[in-house]
Amino acid sequence: MVLKPSEVAPVNAIIFAEILHEAGVPAGVFNLVNGDGPSVGAVLSSHPDVDMMSFTGSTRAGIEVARNAAGTVKRVAQELGGKSANIILDDAEFPKAVARDVFGMCMNSGQSCNAPTRMLVPNARMDEAAAIARAAAAQIKVGDPRAADTVIGPVVSKVQFDKIQKLLEQGVAEGARLEIGGPGRPEGLNRGYYIRPTVFSHVRNDMTIAREEIFGPVLSLIGYEDDEDAIRIANDTVYGLSGYVSSGDPERAKRVARRLRTGNVHLNGAPVDNKAPFGGYKQSGNGREWGIYGLEEFLEVKAIMGYNAA
Repeated sequence: MVLKPSEVAPVNAIIFAEILHEAGVPAGVFNLVNGDGPSVGAVLSSHPDVDMMSFTGSTRAGIEVARNAAGTVKRVAQELGGKSANIILDDAEFPKAVARDVFGMCMNSGQSCNAPTRMLVPNARMDEAAAIARAAAAQIKVGDPRAADTVIGPVVSKVQFDKIQKLLEQGVAEGARLEIGGPGRPEGLNRGYYIRPTVFSHVRNDMTIAREEIFGPVLSLIGYEDDEDAIRIANDTVYGLSGYVSSGDPERAKRVARRLRTGNVHLNGAPVDNKAPFGGYKQSGNGREWGIYGLEEFLEVKAIMGYNAA
């Protein structure tokens, strides 16, 4: 196997290679190659001696991997972008569910492909949900990751920082109501790629901040009329990696979850499960990671006729 980590965050892969070396894994079983996608990634995905590509990253880069792999008809498994809907049904415990999922959205500084970045709430309770989300976001301390009271640190690079800032400005320009956060660095931080935990309310699903993967601590509150409307809005996206449903009635939550066009659904705050398959529908990728399904991605099927013949 050959691992090419992200060129902007390669250190964990280097540590992993050192661990395998110290553990005595035979030379050549695991190989590490550093470099960027357009050069090293393109060579790996197009090379005839590479039988399969497993790629995690943006949808844009995933398309390039698939295009480069097509010439040698190799297998490609992809875990790509997301714009996951989080449906808070009207019988959910709003103070608990909304606050919990604001913190969940901000995990990893919002740099999670399965982050619940579109929170769908009943139109009649938009202002209530916005107040809860605003109060929760205000509790999220941004700062030096080494400080004991820090909740989230910076985003990964200047490119990502600039992209998020532009999308924040676009959200304001398109008419979403800014509840907290917004463009600029958090108070007391005049350098570094720090993003203010941001909540927009009264967002329409056709706005840019509801369509594009922001990959930062930015939440969009979108209103819906009834369960059917919530399901329609949740599925109205090119992505389909994850979904979230909160309800006081577990059976109702399950009925809604079954109709979401997404590879994963979390009910009432349930965490990820490494034994369950992880992956997406639509432009969130193909194939699965984790569990039996994740192992089967790396297997070929062979049929031998007459094997048990006398």
